[in-house]
Amino acid sequence: MFDGHVLSKDAVEALSAATHIVASVAPDEAGDPVLRAAGDAIRASTMGLRWIGYLSTVGVYGDHGGAWVDEESECRPVSKRSVARLAAEDWWRAFAAESGWPLATLRLSGIYGPGRNAFVNLEEGKAKRIVKPNQVFNRIHVEDIAGALALLAEREADGVFNVTDDEPAPPQDVVAHAAGLMGVDAPPETPFDAANMTPMARSFYGENKRVSNAKLKAAGYAFRSPTYRHALGAMWRDHTWRQAPPR
Repeated sequence: MFDGHVLSKDAVEALSAATHIVASVAPDEAGDPVLRAAGDAIRASTMGLRWIGYLSTVGVYGDHGGAWVDEESECRPVSKRSVARLAAEDWWRAFAAESGWPLATLRLSGIYGPGRNAFVNLEEGKAKRIVKPNQVFNRIHVEDIAGALALLAEREADGVFNVTDDEPAPPQDVVAHAAGLMGVDAPPETPFDAANMTPMARSFYGENKRVSNAKLKAAGYAFRSPTYRHALGAMWRDHTWRQAPPR
């Protein structure tokens, strides 16, 4: 629908009639492709734009040595992709401020859900239990991203919101829990230094932090999956781990 460069006529018309816009396209080397291609169309909104949501990443916080961070914490991104995300947040903030539109920046942690989870990795033989002492990752079920978006859009909320569950956890624990639910053996633990990983996968282990969701909860959001155990248990019980049920 969008090639990253040119908007279709239908897209321009849809944007001009929009009251709420959610942007989820990643920035590229030239900046934010949505702002580059659609900025004028958004400014020309004929129906009265009321709210913008921009989906970013908790990667903008960088490494905090496993300490807790919230929306007021210093952003010190490590990876090139997270540096670009932080710049894109600034561009969207400036764009919204031009016309006084409220902008909610949703910083998402690692996304999982039907078709993208530890069960699938175990079934396909791709699951690994890589252990780096004191390393934790933050995660969020895709349905809670949708739920948070719905709440923030309805309230036309402004500001930065971390969208992450209650429990930052070591990645090997998630795999072990999924294996227990499936009734299969968990893969053996592999020390981080000895693991065969792609450069991108290895880069994720260079950032260690625990991300707080207190602000989102204070805004009124109640998580469907407050921990990975809730989510994995529900997907296994409901047989939705391979794919979501039809709506």
